Amino acid sequence: MRFPLISVLLLYTGAALAQSSPYNYQVTKYMTPRRYAVVSAHPLASEAGAQVMKAGGNAVDAAIATQLALAVVYPEAGNLGGGGFMVARLRNGQSLAIDYREMAPQKAHRDMYLDGNGNAQTRLSLDGHLAAGVPGTVAGLFASHQYAKLPFAKLVAPAIKLAEKGFVITEREAAGLNRRKEDFIRLNTMPTAFVKDTPWKAGDTLVQKDLARTLRLIAQKGAAGFYEGETAEKVVAEMRRGGGIISAADLKGYRAKPRQPLQFKFRGYDILTMPLPSSGGVGIQQMLGMVESYPLEEWGFHSVQSVQVMIEAERRAYADRAKFLGDPDFTSPPLAAITQPSYLKTRMQTFTPGRATPSEAVQAGLVKESMQTTHLSVLDADGNAVSVTTTLNGGYGSKVVVGGAGFLLNNEMDDFSVKPGTPNMYGLIGAEANAIAPRKRMLSSMTPTIVLQHNRPVLIAGTPGGSTIITSVFQTILNALVFNLDAQTTVNAPKFHHQWLPDEVRIEQDFPDSTRAALEKMGYKFVKSGPWSRTEVIKIHPDGKIEAVGDKRGDDSAAGE
Repeated sequence: MRFPLISVLLLYTGAALAQSSPYNYQVTKYMTPRRYAVVSAHPLASEAGAQVMKAGGNAVDAAIATQLALAVVYPEAGNLGGGGFMVARLRNGQSLAIDYREMAPQKAHRDMYLDGNGNAQTRLSLDGHLAAGVPGTVAGLFASHQYAKLPFAKLVAPAIKLAEKGFVITEREAAGLNRRKEDFIRLNTMPTAFVKDTPWKAGDTLVQKDLARTLRLIAQKGAAGFYEGETAEKVVAEMRRGGGIISAADLKGYRAKPRQPLQFKFRGYDILTMPLPSSGGVGIQQMLGMVESYPLEEWGFHSVQSVQVMIEAERRAYADRAKFLGDPDFTSPPLAAITQPSYLKTRMQTFTPGRATPSEAVQAGLVKESMQTTHLSVLDADGNAVSVTTTLNGGYGSKVVVGGAGFLLNNEMDDFSVKPGTPNMYGLIGAEANAIAPRKRMLSSMTPTIVLQHNRPVLIAGTPGGSTIITSVFQTILNALVFNLDAQTTVNAPKFHHQWLPDEVRIEQDFPDSTRAALEKMGYKFVKSGPWSRTEVIKIHPDGKIEAVGDKRGDDSAAGE
């Protein structure tokens, strides 16, 4: 069934758009709502969140509704079969962090992806049934629902309708489904809604009846509608058909975990972000701490000096990530030591202005004690702020759809150190702290973040991007708080990324040539790539003005009133 192509509105300022049809909707890249806003990877998901707030829900209600809608309209990363993190600041001053990261099944073990010669078989951790960790998203939605106002059934209703009746896909979505068609056919044991005889085109309608059934069971039975009963039986049957290891006990035993949010100061602001098993919060604390004493604003945005200092901070933070970080329920990383100002100052003492520091000369610091994701940002009329990042890991996760249930499973097992010292799909190196163990949560880069000033939110941010998430959030914070860029430039400015190994600086196509050329003369190696960051930002000004920005790099869209 074909409908007219989606109209795209590149710039919109003012009140919310009227509720649009799933067959004719607009992408809103920029708006200045008066009361509340939500920004996510898809306009229909953002609108679902905005409509919930219009109906009396708060920012947590909106975050739940948006995530559920993303599971339908953004199958590349929105999910029921993955996991994520939520960071929130409530109007009463309470700060929240909820961990619903996937975990290794009970039958998982350290060497499960090694062959008889001890070599890593990385395809097994990337594609197919054995790549999937136990999903956490649904448990996370119910763990966060205690801070919401509306019944869960109301929050899931938009997603059910979108799955049951269908929605028009965009050009980007059509390209993604076509690109993965052979994988879907090869890796699935039953037909899926994502495969059809002819290529997908923008304007086609994607209907997901099986997913609608699963969402109804969740609406009727709560988390048990996913982790027990019919849906759980379908997951276990899928594992049996495809050689996976997730069991009924794994599903029934999964729990989302409240965590103590990571909070630290930077130039008069309070940064509120996700603790381990996200490496993102620790990473931006280290990076911001390493650059805090440098006159970045005097040097200027994307100046040679600023970019060099930021690259070297990124290099050192990722070296520490590789050695020290893992699930805090299984390891004891030396967090206090590696975030101390004195330690961070010492880390930058090996940096020489005007010269690249080879990564082979940068190891993890000495201490006395160890790509596909999606983000949404929400602000409600009462000042509650929510930042949520969720993931399937790679695009469409393991590419396995649970037969009869309609949702994709993650390939998060690749985020463990499949073999310590062997790079994962993002080139990240890990050590024993992130080795596979039953019921362990794999290290993540997701970095949902809220910036406070005088105990009030001034910036809500986060992004997908695999290993580039941390550096993208790092640069977003500096763009907004130090370089004082406007909200749209903060989001859309070209990004650069260094993760220690490989020893190269990845840059987007529109990164300034003059800065690149000057740094190349210092010994830096640059690699140009397509866009990787899709940052969702809500900025709140001292006078109360709200700016909501959807990243130019995708179908990301803002909604609000």
